[in-house]
Amino acid sequence: MSSDTPSPKRLSKNSKRNIRDVGIILVVAVVFGILVRAFVFQSFFIPSGSMIPTLKVGNRVLVNELAYDFHPVHRGDIIVFRTPPNDRTNPAIKNLVKRVVGLPGDTVSSKNGKLYINGKPVPEPYLPPGTVTQGVPTTKIPPGELWVMGDNRTDSEDSRFFGPISEKLIVGRVFLRYWPLSTFKVFG
Repeated sequence: MSSDTPSPKRLSKNSKRNIRDVGIILVVAVVFGILVRAFVFQSFFIPSGSMIPTLKVGNRVLVNELAYDFHPVHRGDIIVFRTPPNDRTNPAIKNLVKRVVGLPGDTVSSKNGKLYINGKPVPEPYLPPGTVTQGVPTTKIPPGELWVMGDNRTDSEDSRFFGPISEKLIVGRVFLRYWPLSTFKVFG
């Protein structure tokens, strides 16, 4: 017998070690996946048309729950947030998705079908041409709060109905629309 040929006993030890290593890797991968899912990313289903054309009924999005641990909220971000306590439209709805249009200290209003921030019209390239924005009372946004609106301005219950929301209600920032696959998009 040649010294290069492994003995059956040696193969058995190596096979057991390989199986054990693969098992450990699988357990670590599953635990890592659960932790990432629980504390970093969360998937949401879009049930209404309040964010059309950006998000349509039936889309699925991924939300980065840690996004605002590393940088402040930006105007234009799409966020998921817990339903504000003063929103009485449907108590079964636990989370909403809207776009941030006003930041703490801003004064929001609407005039002539346009959104104004601090007295100046806001460019909103994500809205379809001809979108009319109305019903925004002149409101100074308090510290720690945001003004949020749906992109579908004629069919969105948003800050025009429940006022500014606390930044503490934010679940995270939408960064990916992944379903259906034909609508895949990464949001900046």
